[in-house]
Amino acid sequence: MAISIPFRQLFIDGEWREPVRKNRISVINPATEEIVGDIPAATAEDIDIAVKAARRALKRDGGKEWASASGAHRAKYLRAIAAKVTEKKDMFAKLEAIDCGKPLDEAAWDMDDVAGCFEYNADLAEALDAKQNAPVNLPMDTFKCHIIREPIGVVGLITPWNYPLLMATWKVASALAAGCAAVLKPSELASVTCLELGEVCREVGLPPGILNIVTGLGPEAGAPLAAHPDVDKIAFTGSSATGSKIMTAAAQNVKPVTLELGGKSPIVVFDDVDIDKAVEWALFGCFWTNGQICSATSRLILHESIAKEFLDKLVKWAKNIKISDPLEEGCRLGPVVSAGQYEKVLKFVETAKREGATVLFGGKRPQHLTKGFYMEPAIITDVTTSMQIWRDEVFGPVLCVKTFSTEQEAIELANDTHYGLGSAVISNDLKRCDRVAKAFEAGIVWVNCSQPCFSQAPWGGKKRSGFGRELGEWGLDNYLSVKQVTRYISNEPWGWYTPPSKL
Repeated sequence: MAISIPFRQLFIDGEWREPVRKNRISVINPATEEIVGDIPAATAEDIDIAVKAARRALKRDGGKEWASASGAHRAKYLRAIAAKVTEKKDMFAKLEAIDCGKPLDEAAWDMDDVAGCFEYNADLAEALDAKQNAPVNLPMDTFKCHIIREPIGVVGLITPWNYPLLMATWKVASALAAGCAAVLKPSELASVTCLELGEVCREVGLPPGILNIVTGLGPEAGAPLAAHPDVDKIAFTGSSATGSKIMTAAAQNVKPVTLELGGKSPIVVFDDVDIDKAVEWALFGCFWTNGQICSATSRLILHESIAKEFLDKLVKWAKNIKISDPLEEGCRLGPVVSAGQYEKVLKFVETAKREGATVLFGGKRPQHLTKGFYMEPAIITDVTTSMQIWRDEVFGPVLCVKTFSTEQEAIELANDTHYGLGSAVISNDLKRCDRVAKAFEAGIVWVNCSQPCFSQAPWGGKKRSGFGRELGEWGLDNYLSVKQVTRYISNEPWGWYTPPSKL
């Protein structure tokens, strides 16, 4: 069934509002390279309007409407949003597939996760009520102390294009559960479903200004949001280079940031595995989401004794992946998101060849697809640790391979990266898996799998993959400020100073 891109403006203060400069950005379907719609292009003026709307929303009725309302009150809105997303799941999934090239089955799975994340954060919001005024044990019985958890304030949320609505939800759901007001700036390459989230918020009656959605280019909209003096926190998912700029901007106002940045994650496969099962996880870990995933296990570290058989099967499985229009039934690999990203990924493959690596399979346009930003998944061998393909994040369907002989060598190769987001180990020896998991320098470890993600478990990295955690109770903590209240309860004077004479 054909679906068109809805015409939307910026979502500010509960209403659709035309950008001050009236500019718009074309939406290009990466499967056809055709313009299929447009989105509003916000600038610094619009960001300022959105931030002021968020600040007003927090202060309205002395905060009773949202910031200081009970978690149970906020949970009702989060559950209503989840229900609406579920109701509109088919529309959301199709829009996402058209906007960013994600296979429809993946996009539909993402929408289930979006609804699930709002539901889970509704649970956290309700549980927050019971944690308020929690007592603190003190060593002096003349004092009593308790803790109040408060929303951090107005938060700026800057999100990527690979999981447009889901990555936005990771931040939005936690921020709203905590009682914050938010300004969301999605990537200009895939903003359509985030704008539709604005319509969902309007339909469920979310108080105006609690969530504002401003689309636009990074330098024109994202940078002013990061630097805005009345934004209390920035949460960003994207490249390490942009993350560094956001840290610099936030530092000028000494505001906290949470950064989930790039990755070059390893998947270590030992020689005691079921090869077919391990091959499928190796493919899924790198080619899921068209290879455009920050946690992609794009460095396959393979025991030398099974390398030949494993690679033969890897190529056979890769050849069997259905590459097609994302809306076509059974699609498992769609186009990359844009012309610029397509050229970047192809250049990585060419550089690998020039540096002496072997492209065992793929890395070029499929013969049956003459239009769209499509590429056969690439498997690259004969890789050295000095090569660009080993060291730099590709953000496309490109898997590089190295072999090892000992467990210690595998660990050293796995940790040979500036990044530290994801990691995976596949082995039937669970004691060995435990040793390797502890040795990995990463925020996430998968054992006998790759890429599963759950709203209940923390997500985030080490080293140049950023800091802070999203999801789980740790995601909620990102948006809370802890206040101690200490009371003197003795009837006796404090008695530190000598009182003046009463005569």
